[in-house]
Amino acid sequence: MSETIGFIGLGNLGLPLASNLLNAGYALRVYNRTASKAEPLVAQGAQQVNRPVDAVTSGGIVVTILWGDASVESIVTSDDFLEQLGPGGIHLAMSTISPERAKKLAAMHAQHGSVYVEAPIFGGSEAAVAQQLWMPFAGPQIAKERVRPLLKAMGGQGIVDFGEEVGAATLVKLVGNFLIVSAGQSLREALSMAENNGVDPKAVLDMLTTAPTLFPTPIYQRHGKRIVEDTKAAPFRQNKIPLKDVDLFKTTAQQVESSTPIANLLSDLLRSDEARA
Repeated sequence: MSETIGFIGLGNLGLPLASNLLNAGYALRVYNRTASKAEPLVAQGAQQVNRPVDAVTSGGIVVTILWGDASVESIVTSDDFLEQLGPGGIHLAMSTISPERAKKLAAMHAQHGSVYVEAPIFGGSEAAVAQQLWMPFAGPQIAKERVRPLLKAMGGQGIVDFGEEVGAATLVKLVGNFLIVSAGQSLREALSMAENNGVDPKAVLDMLTTAPTLFPTPIYQRHGKRIVEDTKAAPFRQNKIPLKDVDLFKTTAQQVESSTPIANLLSDLLRSDEARA
């Protein structure tokens, strides 16, 4: 590959995504706030830089996968990030943020002649290694076609186009995460009830998640497997992402006066779990 890609954010998911790009033959300039996290990529041939802007090539592509709204905006507004990206440049944003913030960032890019494409991710680090990620994406069509090969190289087995309006793919991600968290909390409650009544929760899970029964899906199978190991434990304890994403779902819904009784309950439950952790 002749083009050098900038990659910012080397957390649990960013690291395998960047590694996949290197394995696919892309040259990378990588940045992470904790510099030591880049070491495995440097060993693979990536160039480590000291500032986010140093990962950016004029008119090139820069990928970010960060914690949330504030983190992404802080990178975009740091140093001369937008000026360096400039006309023809593409920011491929893969973080789970609010649709409202995504639209704001897209407008900021447009002022500098660059393009913001959003492609949040369904799947964790194991799915990235296995090339089994699902990615809704949205943004200007020409830019999407330019980044599509990168998404595939990063592990996208399913890349679904949600049009040119930035915010749409982020909305899909929030909806999906809301359903995932809902399933996890429901499983914990159901399997705990079964165990407390003397019924083996693993046997319950095996029956209900084995095709062609009621819930033969990865969400119930994977979350259920973790939960049966300890039905007393919160499935998302020690992980602040579910609460962040449920709250983003709530805020986005409130902006269009859509009711969120289940999201409200989930938010309360997750806060309670966090307080007990």
